[in-house]
Amino acid sequence: MNRSSSDRPMCTSPRIERSPPRIAKRDASCGARATFPPLPAGVARTVSVAGGTTSTPSHSILATLIVLENRRPSAAARPHRALLSHLERSLLIIAALVPPAPLAAQSIDERARAAAAAARAKSSDSDKLLQNYVRPGLAGQPISTVDLSRTFTPSLACQKTATLFELLVQPAASGDLAMVRISRDTNLDGKFDATATLPVPVSGICANGIISCDPGTWNNCHSYRWSVDGSVALGLETAVMTDLAGCYCINNSCGSGLALANLPAVLKDLGGGVVAALTTADPRYGIAEARIDGPVISYVGAQSTACTASPSVGQTAYRANPAAIAGDAASAASSSSVFQMLSASPAATSRAEEMHNCTVRRQITLSGATPRDVIVRTSGGYGDYVSPGGDRITFQMGSPVNNSLTGGSCSLFDFRMGLSVIDPDRLTDIRLTRYEMDDWTQVYVDGQLVYADPSSWRSPGVPSASCDRKTNWQAAPNLDLKPWMTRGDHEIRIALAVGGNGELDAQIDATIDTSCRASEKVVDGCASYAGNAACRLTDEHVDGVATIVNGVRTGFTPQPQTRVVTGGACSLTLARDFFEKDRRYRCRVESSMPDPDTSRGAWIIDHSTETMLADRTRAADGTYSTTTRNFALPDRGSVSACEPVCKTRRPRTNNAAALDGVTGGKQNTPVGWDMIYHACQDSNVCPVGDGEELVQGCGCTDDFPEAMVMMQTVRLGGTDLVCTNGAR
Repeated sequence: MNRSSSDRPMCTSPRIERSPPRIAKRDASCGARATFPPLPAGVARTVSVAGGTTSTPSHSILATLIVLENRRPSAAARPHRALLSHLERSLLIIAALVPPAPLAAQSIDERARAAAAAARAKSSDSDKLLQNYVRPGLAGQPISTVDLSRTFTPSLACQKTATLFELLVQPAASGDLAMVRISRDTNLDGKFDATATLPVPVSGICANGIISCDPGTWNNCHSYRWSVDGSVALGLETAVMTDLAGCYCINNSCGSGLALANLPAVLKDLGGGVVAALTTADPRYGIAEARIDGPVISYVGAQSTACTASPSVGQTAYRANPAAIAGDAASAASSSSVFQMLSASPAATSRAEEMHNCTVRRQITLSGATPRDVIVRTSGGYGDYVSPGGDRITFQMGSPVNNSLTGGSCSLFDFRMGLSVIDPDRLTDIRLTRYEMDDWTQVYVDGQLVYADPSSWRSPGVPSASCDRKTNWQAAPNLDLKPWMTRGDHEIRIALAVGGNGELDAQIDATIDTSCRASEKVVDGCASYAGNAACRLTDEHVDGVATIVNGVRTGFTPQPQTRVVTGGACSLTLARDFFEKDRRYRCRVESSMPDPDTSRGAWIIDHSTETMLADRTRAADGTYSTTTRNFALPDRGSVSACEPVCKTRRPRTNNAAALDGVTGGKQNTPVGWDMIYHACQDSNVCPVGDGEELVQGCGCTDDFPEAMVMMQTVRLGGTDLVCTNGAR
């Protein structure tokens, strides 16, 4: 049925709307207009047209629709309008699915810088390494890749725990730590199963121990070192001051409130000593983090190597005896069927031998001793001297001047002397040999009454209301003090009761074994070869005597050797079966493959320069051809000359402790400075901390000369001074 023109819907002429830009197409029924969203912002809309082509990143399929719409079919082609409409709809669907082209691709340099920035964000300093890798790795928590696209959970330790141990302190009004409690997770199951409280108050802290004194004072001090027994139980053992390191005072004798004001540092120093003792006793422990919460410090840790402390486990056995690795490897190889199969294969039948020279040497160390190497006066008393023979030291205490003390009807005077026993094995005898006094006396060792004159005076108070005995008294009691002189610090106290005027002069003599002593051990540098089944002994010389030559024993037997060994200030004559064995072993090694030909690589290295790459290749007929070409490394970009740092300082009380007391007590101004270096932040900003003041701004700081001078000063200051009676 034909339809008149008046029956057809009215349709406007085809066009492309300009504002806003939209893509128009004719409806299949009568050419009614239908609109579609515009192309993404920034995408060009130029298309292929007759007479030329623009190659822009435009959406080509949508551009094709524009071309099709502008090219309306003629009257003769209108029967194909339905086909064109179908084609347009198909292209629109494809256009919706194809993503827009990127504006611009990143260059290699930009991608490399982006990757480097992502890596620095996770590992640029120690804090980020701990946060992103070490802590989650030891605790069995997820670790993410640099681009955060993936995570994985490693298993670096056999056992893990959130808290390996926890240390709680309670400062007292005297400034001492009245209570220090340590709770431990010994089996790393996440629960505390062992708790220990220190039996003494803490007056000073050292890197490897503590110092305990009378509360609030630096009197009657005793030194202790952190220790771990065979059952891995933590505790303290008596030590001498010279066994400790980095000691400082925290109680009120050095300043008020030092422990509370510096609680984080106190906790870290105490915890560091505990960690050192634990890891020394069992090297499997690994510490990942220390957290401080008020008076508590907690350590996160794990067993990072072997799953048992048994010495048979390789991780611990080989640490004690590295030479056993070779022998154990040979034993494991001989019992492995896979190894035997490979060793018998054609590729392994070709073998070579290597020669190894080694030595079995007897190491002898001599040590003598002076009296002050064995026992030393640390405080009190008024003098000490070594006898001319060098084997006795005399200590003097009291107020020796006649009638130098005034006591009225009866008064008590207290005299104290601190002794530190360093080597009790060499302390052969120590006695109270004589005294002169007026009027009554008592002798105490470490607070225990051991002698009284008159013997009836056993009470701590005055003996009577009037205690003047009208004269002075002399005695040689020869009192043996050695039972009390164990290793460590001790206090000799003499109480004197004086009526009227009086004095005290007491003498203690210690006899020392200053003889030369030898300690020796055999250092076997041949153990790894002797335990290796692939090695055989071919030559041996014992103290110069050839006992094995070319694998055959000569029959010569070296006689015991006598040598004079000199070391330090003494010498000793020793007779031993041998002092040194020189050996040679011949060991089989695999040589199944020919040595690689490295001549081409060597030729390239020898003949190339920074701008020219030379090469030499070998043809099938054995001839060589050489080539050269230009060569340039890619631009590495510019980097800073250094990492900018700044220097600040913070005041610090000089409370370090030594044998003679606290260093601050010997100084007019007991205040020093802690020098601190910071890595500068963006825009060269120095992150000055609380209580710090800026010394040097951000820049390339070089304080190496100053550090060298300081280290040299410390080294020379610790060098012994030797006095002689002649020029040298």
